[in-house]
Amino acid sequence: MNITSTTALTGVQAASLRMESAAHNIANANTPNFQRQVVTLQTQEQAGVLTTTGKAEEIGAALAADLVEQMDAAAAYRANLRMIQADQQTTGSLLDLKA
Repeated sequence: MNITSTTALTGVQAASLRMESAAHNIANANTPNFQRQVVTLQTQEQAGVLTTTGKAEEIGAALAADLVEQMDAAAAYRANLRMIQADQQTTGSLLDLKA
């Protein structure tokens, strides 16, 4: 796998974790003293993104923020999948030209 696909794959994994975390937060919104999960993204030196999860400092739900997080993560997921698809198509075209 080349650097483009590797980077996009880490983006897919990060978006998936963001979706899971937001879903967890929404499901537990009515739980007393609930602390939301937060996902932190950090670029890696070589390529891609590193994700870490933690707890929010404040106690309580933030449904609007979690719904927006889900929508944003879904868009990032689709964009990274399209990047992988485009990379594979480009690689296939280059191999066709060499053949």
